[in-house]
Order: sequence, then structure tokens, then C-alpha cells
Amino acid sequence: MFFRLLMESFRRQRRRKTLAGLAILLGTTAITAMLALALTIGDRIHNELAVYGANIIVYPAADQLEVKVGGVDVKPVSGAASLKESDLKKLRGIFWANNITGVSPELPIRIIGKTANGTAVDASATGLWFNHALSSGGGAALTTGAPQLHPLWKLDGAWPNESSTSSDTAQAVVGATLASQLGLHINDVIQTTAVSKPITLHITGIVSSGDDVDNQLLLPLNAAQAIVGTPDAVRRVEVSARTKPEDAFARKDPDSLSPKLREVWYCRPYANSIAYQIREAIPGSRAEQVRRVEQSQGNVLKRISGLMWLISAAAMLAAGFAVSAAMATAILERQGEIGLMRSLGASKGAIALLFYAETGLLALFAGSLGYLAGSGLAAWLGARIFGSAGTGTHLALADILNPVLLPVVIALALFVAIAGSTPAIRRALTMDPSAILRADV
Repeated sequence: MFFRLLMESFRRQRRRKTLAGLAILLGTTAITAMLALALTIGDRIHNELAVYGANIIVYPAADQLEVKVGGVDVKPVSGAASLKESDLKKLRGIFWANNITGVSPELPIRIIGKTANGTAVDASATGLWFNHALSSGGGAALTTGAPQLHPLWKLDGAWPNESSTSSDTAQAVVGATLASQLGLHINDVIQTTAVSKPITLHITGIVSSGDDVDNQLLLPLNAAQAIVGTPDAVRRVEVSARTKPEDAFARKDPDSLSPKLREVWYCRPYANSIAYQIREAIPGSRAEQVRRVEQSQGNVLKRISGLMWLISAAAMLAAGFAVSAAMATAILERQGEIGLMRSLGASKGAIALLFYAETGLLALFAGSLGYLAGSGLAAWLGARIFGSAGTGTHLALADILNPVLLPVVIALALFVAIAGSTPAIRRALTMDPSAILRADV
């Protein structure tokens, strides 16, 4: 009898049930879309802002040491301190290794030589990684380097190939301004003077960046090390990492915290905690966050996340009010049925269970449809807002549906439906059955 009454209520009140279901559907669609975007918004914003450079810089700790004699700083301007390139593989072994999306070591040098047509060359150069496979010996390698950390650089030609470096030849790209000054073109060569023997640089491309790189030569790190005779040396390392926005706890000194709080601080992906772990992994290093990049990422993430939660809360509230109004109207129309069931001996709990079962089935059905619609909306919005032109038209099913969200969305739909219908159900159960039946006569 219970299930018969349940099915009859859906058959006889299709319009009311459709309106309530539509309210739940629209609410869960908006909530699903916001939650799906919120799960990936940190990575998306990081990828968008990563074009402006790394958010952590690593350099030798000795660079901060002051060497003074008689009050005069006698520390060499060029600085002899350096880090070891071989130590960089340890970055793949820190706690937040998977949050590191890019690594680019640098070794600035001076190139002195001449071009094939006899033009003298005396220019700044930087040794870099180009599509370098960074691996700690276990797990997948991270393909990284300067092009990955600086996607806004415009290249005409090809990046140097690290494997092409030998004892007497190497590849390089030249900045647009320097190329114009020296009359260099792709496939030209520069004969350099090295510590041990000359090295010939073959120009494979011309790069334009809009900054100091336009006045430099860029060559593989191993070639720069060979030219100055400092194997395994790097002067500076740029690191791009996905981080959590900085808060008051992030700015705490971990060494001043209790062991329990220090572990909490250590296990949160703050830029400071990742920099701290980098200092632990690389001997003689000093790692600091680039606050301009890091705080910009944090501020944007906070504002967008706040907007998403506001939209989700508004959608839930609107759905709850709509369900409440629909249920109030439905119960008003069924007062006679409620009075008859009460007069025949039906308990308040049984009647309440009937209405809650109707609402629960409606929430399950509408919530499932809302999950599907919201997942599709999130994929479409993500492709349009964060994707490049033409993306979002061929999305895989795994890119659209997030199974983790389904129980969350269904639970929210049930909560909204039950919370919205409870006032109307309670009011109906407080009515006097005899008064209801007399009013229907």
C-alpha cells in the first residue's frame, strides 16, 4: 500500500513534482559545476600564471654571506658560489615533488669569439636546460627546462638539443636584439674561446622575450659548463610549483613550532614549506618564494574560490525555497488525503515517511541529472575560460565526469529537498483531521 500511494502521488501531481524536480536540477547543476571547477581551479590558475615566471628561486646560500675587511665588502662581484646540477634530481624526492611542475637551472657566462664572417662577439650568455628529463631514478621523469617555464618566449627556429653538445661543438639560440646587432641568422656559427679549447656554437633559432634575454645567447647548460670549465655547476634555479595561498600559518617559522604543528606546516603545500624542503634536499642552497608571482596567484585563487562558494550557496538556497514552495502547494492540495489517512489510523510518522520518500526519490532523480548537466557545464566553462582556442570540443568522458562528486551532489540534493519540504510537512501534520474532513464536505 505504501508504494502504491507513493507511485500514485507522482502520477497525480506531475506538474508539482516537475517544478520541485526542476528546482533541484538547476540547483545541483550549478553546485556540481562550481565544485568541479573548484577541484581544479588551483592547477588551472597556476598554469595560467606560470607564464609570468617561477614562484620559487633557489641560489647558493653563500651568496648571502658578507665578506668584509676593514668595513669594506671584498666579496667578488661575480661570486664563486654555485650549486651542483647533480643535486637537482633530489627535487623529485621531496614530500611535495608532484607539485613541482617546472625546474630551470641557470649558469650565466660570457661568450667571447667571432662569427664566420669575422664579426667580433662579446656577449652575455646563459646555460639552460632545454626539454631536460629530470628524474630521481624512480618513477616518471619530469620534462622541464627554460621553454617550459617561459612559454611566452617566441622562437623562430628550434631550441638547442642538449645531446648534440660535444667537446668542440654545441647548439645555441640568440636573442632577437643581439642577432640584429651581430647580423646573426639561423644556421650561422660562432667560434668561442673556452678554458681548454674553442667550442663552435651552431645557431638553431632566434628568441624574442621582451626582456634581457633578447640581448643574450642561450645554450645548453652542459655547453656553458664546458666553456667556463665548471662541470656540474649552476648559479641559480627557477622552480615553478603548485602552492596553497599563503595565510598567517604559512608565515610561521617552522623551527619555532611544536613538533605537531611543524608537521602540519610541513605537510601543507605552501610556497614557504616547499622552499624549506628544497633547502633540506639541496646542500648549500637558499630557496625563497617570489612573492609577486606567489601572492598574485593566491589573491586570484581566493577571489575566484569565494565567488564559486557564493554561487553554490545561492543555488542551494534558491533550490530549497523552490522545493519548499512546491511542497507547500502540493500538501495544501492533498489536505483531504492527509485527513483521511489520519482518521483511518495512519500515524504522523507514516505520513511524514510517505512525503519524505516522495521528496527523496525526486532528489535522487533530479540530483543525478543535475550531476550530469553540471559536469558537462564545468567542462565547457573550463575549456572556454582556461583552455586555448578550439579546446573543449573533443573532451573525453574522464575529463567531464568526476565520480567523487556524485555522492556529494546526491547528498546535497537530498539535504535541500528534505530541508525545503520539512516546514510544509510539519505544518500538515499539526492539522486536526476532523477539521480537514469537515472543510472538504
